[in-house]
Amino acid sequence: MIAFWIAATGLSAVTAGLVLRGAAKARPVDDADTRLEPHRRRLAEVERLALDGLLSQDELKAARAEAGRGLLAAADQAEHWTRDGAGPRKAVVATVGAACVAAVGLYLFVGHPELPDQAFAKRVAEWKAADPATLAPDQIAAVLESVVASQPKAIEPLVFLAKARVASGDLPGAEAALRRAVRLAPKRADLWSLLGQTFVMESAQKGDGGQVGPDAKLAFTQALKADPNDLRARYFLGRGKVADGDVQGGLADWRALLASLPPDNPARATLAAEIAQVETQGRLASAEPAAAQNPQVQGMIAGMVEGLAARLAKSPDDPDGWVRLVRAYAVLGETAKRDAALASASARFKDQPKVLSALRQAADTPAQANVKTP
Repeated sequence: MIAFWIAATGLSAVTAGLVLRGAAKARPVDDADTRLEPHRRRLAEVERLALDGLLSQDELKAARAEAGRGLLAAADQAEHWTRDGAGPRKAVVATVGAACVAAVGLYLFVGHPELPDQAFAKRVAEWKAADPATLAPDQIAAVLESVVASQPKAIEPLVFLAKARVASGDLPGAEAALRRAVRLAPKRADLWSLLGQTFVMESAQKGDGGQVGPDAKLAFTQALKADPNDLRARYFLGRGKVADGDVQGGLADWRALLASLPPDNPARATLAAEIAQVETQGRLASAEPAAAQNPQVQGMIAGMVEGLAARLAKSPDDPDGWVRLVRAYAVLGETAKRDAALASASARFKDQPKVLSALRQAADTPAQANVKTP
């Protein structure tokens, strides 16, 4: 965008310069006639010689062509103004100059880079005052960005910002927030493990199957250095071993993790099932993780989605809200809720083809693109 404005400014300056140059060099009619008169006389002399029979046909053609070229060249160099042309010329110069000055002044007043986006800032202020349950994930992220900007050394706003960006599907944004958080608090295991999980989720979003790549392994290793009992890091490092071919090493890590989980932990059943599957098939059941999803992220996403559903139940005439709800259920893998919301919205907006098309596209959103619920 900055490059565009620089190019546009340069083009405008060149155009204005050409106009001013042409106006400055323009000559009145009298001067133009003076330039053209010798060539006219020469052309008339050629015609007179031809009438007197003093030129052959070839000589006549050549003389006419030469005189004509001189006349055209002189005409191109002369810009015809009326006798009072000094007035219009000055008006052109003054108008173009004033326009350039006014454009620069207007830009400095309302458009220079240091000024904040007033319209967006106003929307963020409205979102701050609104009920969080009525906000979309990207709106919550925008509110949290303003909090982070006002508290640049605070850790928790960065963590919540990362979770909101995950919920909105902005995984690179979540990664950036967590990278900043680990720089501020490098000994917090939860930050490192959240960063590692974000790397895994980015891999899934790119279609790489949720691999535990080098960046993720490094983050999880840093988490275990800070807290050897970090559940998320232990799960994903075990998963990485299985994916890399060290099935027995990965299973040993998972079994130790399972033994350390309290009996009432809901992740026990999912992890036990995944262990059993790997023991049977000797490989992962699928490319994407089935366990150890961040419960805080899940709870945040579920809360926002249910809040949106509750708002639409009270105020259903909101096509954009229905599209977001259908997409959210699709992303979460809640097919029954997705289909129910799609049916309700389709019936309500049956006479609006654009809304119906948006609803169908939202329903087709792949579940693996974002965080799944168990």
